[in-house]
Amino acid sequence: MRTEESPVRGIWRTNISWLSFAMAHYRASESKREQFRRYLEKAGVLDSLTNVLVALYEETEKPNNALDFIKHHLGVAGPEEDDSETLRLELTDLQKKYDQLLAENKDLRDRLLQYEPAQEDATE
Repeated sequence: MRTEESPVRGIWRTNISWLSFAMAHYRASESKREQFRRYLEKAGVLDSLTNVLVALYEETEKPNNALDFIKHHLGVAGPEEDDSETLRLELTDLQKKYDQLLAENKDLRDRLLQYEPAQEDATE
């Protein structure tokens, strides 16, 4: 005599099979997540991010742009506007000095060429 399985029991077995599959997949995903977390921790990323977020939390006056605050504290942000202007002015000044030195060099070479032929004539 064969006993028939109730439909509820069949559904239960299907759900258990699906749950086993899902748990195995979850463990694999969790393992990858854990590996990634260890990688970030070993590289010092977690400590850096934690320190920056704590600094942001402890700011009495919250910045308007939290992302810029984080970039600045991680050293990602570009130069400050004041720094950029200072560097531009310095570049302009150095460019002028360079041009002056080139002109002076050309003048001195021309003057030197005036005397070199005379020196050659005198030695002969």
